[in-house]
Amino acid sequence: MTDLYIGIMSGTSLDGVDAVLADFSGVRPKQIAQANRPFSSALRSDLLALCQSGADEIHRSQLAASALAALYAGVVADTLKTAGARSTEIQAIGCHGQTVRHMPAYGYSLQINAPALLAEKTGIRVVSDFRVRDIAAGGEGAPLVPAFHARMFADQKLIRVVLNLGGMSNVTLLEPGKPVRGFDCGPANILMDAWIERQLGFRYDASGRWAASGQTDPELLNRMLAHPFFALPPPKSCGREQFNLGWLTAMMRPDLRPEDVQATLADLTARSITDALRSASITPDEIAVCGGGACNTHVMHRLEQMSGVRVFPTSDWGIAPETVESLAFAWLARCALNGEPGNLPDVTGASGPRVLGAIWPA
Repeated sequence: MTDLYIGIMSGTSLDGVDAVLADFSGVRPKQIAQANRPFSSALRSDLLALCQSGADEIHRSQLAASALAALYAGVVADTLKTAGARSTEIQAIGCHGQTVRHMPAYGYSLQINAPALLAEKTGIRVVSDFRVRDIAAGGEGAPLVPAFHARMFADQKLIRVVLNLGGMSNVTLLEPGKPVRGFDCGPANILMDAWIERQLGFRYDASGRWAASGQTDPELLNRMLAHPFFALPPPKSCGREQFNLGWLTAMMRPDLRPEDVQATLADLTARSITDALRSASITPDEIAVCGGGACNTHVMHRLEQMSGVRVFPTSDWGIAPETVESLAFAWLARCALNGEPGNLPDVTGASGPRVLGAIWPA
């Protein structure tokens, strides 16, 4: 018998929507199909604007949620078509939604989503709102993927780090015989993407070539590393609330070349990760990278230089970097339907294990 789930992820980078269809009937999930759809410029702008306070936010957020549901339904249809599967074969869709505010210190994290509309459009049960129960139990609501990383990538002998380079960076620490640990390290793609878009009009720095053409500015790097977030002990998580273009430009000297700023941002990503690993007193045997940042060869190279550890994409372990998070939310949806906890209290700081997600019937 098959045990089919679809996971959907659209991350802080706002670069598009990824979906994966997987069969969980075996010992390890089998990925059957995947699909991606980019955000339209209009929807991307709307979602980005909602990350800050503005006029008529409630109305604008609901319009954006409906537009997201249509996009999510489209990527589900693409995935089913690629797999040659029918909607009636799918147990559920795990849909994280689009984070516009992450404020666990105030007791909430808001993901724009319209799960009832998505269920209506696809005819498939939807599981959403994964973060809120963990936050209600005193946790950060993030990161949530370490439990999945542990299931998929833990080794009985090697100390492994799974590094997600999305809009933010987060790590999962897998040490044989020890509890799983994980936390956010700081900004990854979010600042590099925003800076190159402002300066050159590109959505991202392909392979990190622009960053590689510049020189790191030590003064700017040290000023950024002085942000209080980096000194916080885990559990911790971060978002656009802490790291954004306004924060960056407030620290910049006017004489800096744009490419040098990009080089410094790349080093901020690599340095904050390696500093975090040292603070966690872990010396990994290997670091596997997922998320869009796995395609940034410059950042990958700088990580390897700074850590002294082999750094490689999770595809070397059998799962493509761009599908790890989507697959994780398919797994979390399955946990919800089976009444199984999806969080790790040692990671999020919650008072105990919790079943995550609200279920919307088809």
